[in-house]
Amino acid sequence: MDVLAEIITLLGGPGLPDPLPVEPFSILSEWFSEAGRAKATPNPDAMTLATATRDGKPSARIVLCKSIETANGAVLFYTNTKSRKGEELLENPRAALVFHFDESGRQARVEGGVTRVSEEESDRYFASRHPLSRLGAWASAQSQPVESRRAFASKVADAMRTLGISTAALVASVTTGKALTIPRPPHWGGFRLTAERVELWVNAKGRLHDRAEWTRSCEGHSVGAWHRQRLQP
Repeated sequence: MDVLAEIITLLGGPGLPDPLPVEPFSILSEWFSEAGRAKATPNPDAMTLATATRDGKPSARIVLCKSIETANGAVLFYTNTKSRKGEELLENPRAALVFHFDESGRQARVEGGVTRVSEEESDRYFASRHPLSRLGAWASAQSQPVESRRAFASKVADAMRTLGISTAALVASVTTGKALTIPRPPHWGGFRLTAERVELWVNAKGRLHDRAEWTRSCEGHSVGAWHRQRLQP
């Protein structure tokens, strides 16, 4: 065995492909799918979403990734647009994401511009959500103060009255899966982050990890070719 191959074996495997693929999303999509199949964590689709105000004050939280779009190099997620993250995305439409697949020793960072998805796309996804999640989208003024848990329950009851939903109908939907029509509120919808930079990271022994980044320019609907390079750990 040659010395370099022996060192790579000692570090714990080949890591990322060599040479690197032209684009990163085929790898990220496979990592995401593997995490979903393994179900090693309760929410394998969880990711950190970092946003910032117009003057650069950052905030971060965990949200759920709803789709990794390999063809156009984008990530899709949904939220209340009147929440802190929603308002920051609207006033400063750039964001960063982190996927941490701890069980497989992998991490991915994605950065880029953010746009709203179409009303039709948001409607389709909203209709697939659990009835309590759909009801909560109407009841919650997300990120705003509330006096108590009971006070929030009162807001849920108010939303039920406004939407004409009886307690019996809600219980039947939750317990038996009976269809319950709850339209999407206008302040709730999807965002698509089109990647300008992606970094993929694979754990190795001695913290001598394997890292690589892909970057490209994105101006409106014009998307440039990916540039790729390995990074030292």
